Amino acid sequence: MPAFIIYGSRGSTNTDRVRLTLAEGGFTDYELVLVNLQKGEQKSKDHKARHPWGKIPALTSAEGFTLYESRAICRFLAKKYSFPLLPPDSDVEATALFDQAQSVEMLYFAEPAGRIAFEKFAKRFMGLPADEAVVADALRAVKMFFDVAEGLLQGREYMAGDNFSLVDIYYMPLVQRLIACGYGDVILSRAAVSAWWDRCINRSAIQRMLAADKDAVTAASK
Repeated sequence: MPAFIIYGSRGSTNTDRVRLTLAEGGFTDYELVLVNLQKGEQKSKDHKARHPWGKIPALTSAEGFTLYESRAICRFLAKKYSFPLLPPDSDVEATALFDQAQSVEMLYFAEPAGRIAFEKFAKRFMGLPADEAVVADALRAVKMFFDVAEGLLQGREYMAGDNFSLVDIYYMPLVQRLIACGYGDVILSRAAVSAWWDRCINRSAIQRMLAADKDAVTAASK
C-alpha cells in the first residue's frame, strides 16, 4: 500500500503543484487517483468527504490522515519527508521571507492568472466562450505583477530568495498555463523573470516529470 493517495486530475494546475513537489523530492511512494472533473466526480459524496468544497487535489495517507488545498499539501509533504524546499525553522528571517513570498504568489499572481486560465483554457473544455473583458482585466494585473517581480528578481535567483523553494513550484503550473494560452511574452519579455523561469523549468526533476507526462499523453492517444 502506498504511503498516501493524491486525488486529482491531469492538467489541473492545483494537482500539478503537488506532483511537482513530489518530483522535486524524488518521492514515488504514492498513488495518483484521477478524478473526472467533466463527470463531476469532484462533487461526489465520497470525494466531498475528503474535500468539503468538492475541489481537487486532496490527500489521504495510509494512516487515514486527510488534507486538502494544494499549497497545504505541498508544505505538509516537504515537512514530513524533509524535501529541501523550505527554509529551516531555525532561520526565522528566511521563514518570514518565505511566508511573505507565498502570500505574494497567492494574492497578486494566482488570482488573476487563475482567471485567465479559467477563461482561456477551462471554458474551452466546457464549450463556452471566454469573457474577453475578464481576460483583459486579469492580464493587466498579471503584467503589473511581473513588472514588480522583474525588479525583485534583479537581486535574487528565486521568488523567496536565492534557493529554489515551494514558492517557485506554486508559480509553475499557472505560468505554464499562461504560456500554453499564448501569453508567454508576459514572462519571456522580462529578462530577470525569463531567467528565473529558465532556472525553474529546466531543473532535472521537473524535466523528468514533464517528459513522463508527455509520454503518457502520447501513449493514451494511440
